[in-house]
Amino acid sequence: MKFEKIDGLIAAPFTPYLPNGEINTEIIPDYAGKLKCDGLKGVFICGTTGEGMLLTNNERKKVAEKWVGHNSKEFKVIVHVGTTSSKQSKELAMHAQQIGAYAIGSIGPLFLKPGKVEELVAFCAELASGAPELPFYYYHIPSVSGIDLSMPDFINSASIQIPNFRGIKYTHNNFMELQQCLNMDDGKWDILHGFDELLLVGLALGAKGAVGSTYNYIAPLYNKIIKDFRNGRIDEAREKQKISIKVVEVLLKYGGAVVAGKALMKHSGLDCGPCRLPLKNLDEKSYKDLTNEIDAVIQTT
Repeated sequence: MKFEKIDGLIAAPFTPYLPNGEINTEIIPDYAGKLKCDGLKGVFICGTTGEGMLLTNNERKKVAEKWVGHNSKEFKVIVHVGTTSSKQSKELAMHAQQIGAYAIGSIGPLFLKPGKVEELVAFCAELASGAPELPFYYYHIPSVSGIDLSMPDFINSASIQIPNFRGIKYTHNNFMELQQCLNMDDGKWDILHGFDELLLVGLALGAKGAVGSTYNYIAPLYNKIIKDFRNGRIDEAREKQKISIKVVEVLLKYGGAVVAGKALMKHSGLDCGPCRLPLKNLDEKSYKDLTNEIDAVIQTT
């Protein structure tokens, strides 16, 4: 299988809901249009930001079908298919291939977590076999999954046991390991950087593609960081990265990347509705305070 590496920003979209909590796929075309205008290279749907584990399989299929309608060479749709069940994940992978997604990705199982690399690879191999024609990315995010196994060891094993293995969505701050993954097999694997607030670090280590939640609403800032870095304007890139860090500090103050981030989508003109339990939505005062603080940060760009 011949693959191309992703170069540029991939957004991790929020899953839109109606006020009654049902999914709202009707705004996805407008959502996709906004991201394309902001210079995004694609989306990684139904992951952490998309509350994927809080959706039913049928809901995830409906969301995927709507997004995949916008899949193209210029705008890649990667479908996160991870669940606690390899069988359910394989079902979602099969569906993603049937509807024409660009690729699939999966987090490790959160329940009865694998304690060894070979257990994690076996889980991923089963689900990835459901979409043998699509690139498969492992989604490494120990802060959420609780699975912190060696990724170089994972690559060594996955490259043999998973024919469609392509790389890792790497959302971890172990930068020595990140560089090891980027350098393995003469840079063969597509390692997507997953920390928005540390994008510049990922670029310095050699990452070309990145997946993140704040790319939903301030992607132009990050595209400027990439441009500055590639043109040797490191001091300018650092100043822009500081703004990203301030944005993330505010997000953490108001409930985190999903709760506060979803509120910011509304503030940016695209209302993605509430979050699902157990997440707690912002009240009116908190929403106003959040948006005022973010506006104050963004005005410095």
